[in-house]
Amino acid sequence: MTINWTLVLLDSRVPETVEEAVDRLMMILDDAQLNSITVMPEENLFTLHFSLGIAIRNAFSLHESGSNLLASCGAAHPDDASELIIKKLWIKLNHGD
Repeated sequence: MTINWTLVLLDSRVPETVEEAVDRLMMILDDAQLNSITVMPEENLFTLHFSLGIAIRNAFSLHESGSNLLASCGAAHPDDASELIIKKLWIKLNHGD
């Protein structure tokens, strides 16, 4: 899964909360990508780890020391944070929460 990097770079401020990260993903992922996440069973979200998960970790600077987004996720590791962000995106797409 690819990300529209032009849109990521337009807002160079890194999201500081899970909600901001999900909102940013809603803006930069295209309709086909959002639809594929929407219809994906929750138990299959792990399959996005090496695509969307890596993109989130890199674009949202989850590896940087003192990351507010990492803290907002309540995670000690960037992989766990990106997993949570993907799950929250899935929930928003499926339930509007």
